Amino acid sequence: MLLKEFRIPMPFNTEEYKIGQLYMIAKHCHEQSEAGEGVEVVHNVPHEDPVQGKGQYTEKRIYLNSRLPYFLQSIVPRVFYVIEKAWNYYPYTETEYTCSFLPKFSIFIKTRYEDNNGSTENCLELTPEELEVRTVDYVDIAYDEVAPKHYKENEDPKFFKSKKTNRGPLMDGWRDSHEPIMCSYKLVKVTFEVWGLQTRVEDLAQRVIRDILLLGHRQAFAWIDEWFGMTQEELREFELKMQQETNEKVLAANEGKVVASEDPGASGDSLENKLQTLALDEKDGQVSQGAASDGNTSPKEDAAAAGYGNPVTAVASGIKSWLSWS
Repeated sequence: MLLKEFRIPMPFNTEEYKIGQLYMIAKHCHEQSEAGEGVEVVHNVPHEDPVQGKGQYTEKRIYLNSRLPYFLQSIVPRVFYVIEKAWNYYPYTETEYTCSFLPKFSIFIKTRYEDNNGSTENCLELTPEELEVRTVDYVDIAYDEVAPKHYKENEDPKFFKSKKTNRGPLMDGWRDSHEPIMCSYKLVKVTFEVWGLQTRVEDLAQRVIRDILLLGHRQAFAWIDEWFGMTQEELREFELKMQQETNEKVLAANEGKVVASEDPGASGDSLENKLQTLALDEKDGQVSQGAASDGNTSPKEDAAAAGYGNPVTAVASGIKSWLSWS
C-alpha cells in the first residue's frame, strides 16, 4: 500500500469551490465521454451519515475498453468498466475506485477543503502509523507542468484572467499572497496486491493520479466564469443535463453487452495471473519486443508485439485511462 497526501491550493474560498468542483466534474465527464465510452452516472442521490451529516452519494461506471492497451483488451470482457463510489459531505468527501475484473486493485481517496494555503499539518486526522508512512506532495496549478497533449493556453493559470472575479493570472509565489486562498487536501491510498508488480504499479498509479488532479484543478480555475455565481439549484440542473446527455452517449453503444460481461470470476484471476506471468518473464529476460502478431499467438506474445511486454506499462496505461474519466 502506498499512501500520499496531495495538497492543492486554489484561488477561491471553500464556499465558492463547493460549486466549482461539482461543475468541473460534470463538465469534464461530458467532454471526455464518447459513444460507448465514458462515464455513466448510476446513482446521484442525497445521503446522510451519522458522523458526517447530510451529503450526496454518487455511483458511476467508467467505460473504457478501447482505451486499454491491446494486451488488456484481449483478456478482459467486451464491456469493461470501473466503479466509482463517492460520498460528498462537503467540505469532506470519500471516493473509492474498484474493478470486479481486477479485485486486488483499489484506490481510496479522502478529501477535505480548508481556507488556507496547505498549512494544516494533519487536516485529514491520520493515525500516528499513517503519518509515519505518508508522503506530502504540494501541487501548484500554475507552475507544475501538464502533459503537452492536455495543455491549452486558455486554461493556463499563468495567463488566464477571470472577467467575473478579476482573478489571475497567477504569478510566481501566488500561494503565499493570493486572497482568497483555499486548499484541497487529498489522501490517496493505492493498493495492488499482485506479487512482482505491487510496488511499481502503486507508484505509477500515484503519479497518474497526480497528473489528473493537476489538470482537473487547473480547469476548475479556468472555467470560473462559467460557474461563479451559480446557485445550488442551477448547479443541480446543470448536473442533471450533463448526466442525461452523457448517459445517452455511453449507454447507446453498450446496450445488451453489459449482462454478458459481468461475471467477476470470468477474468479477474486470469488477468492477475497473466500479469504475474509477464512479471516473472520480464525478470528472467524472456519477453521479447517488436514481434508482429499473426492472430495465432498467445496473449503474452501479442502483448510484446503491441509494445506492452512490460506488465507495469500495460497496467499503468489502463489505470491512466480510467482515472482520466473521474
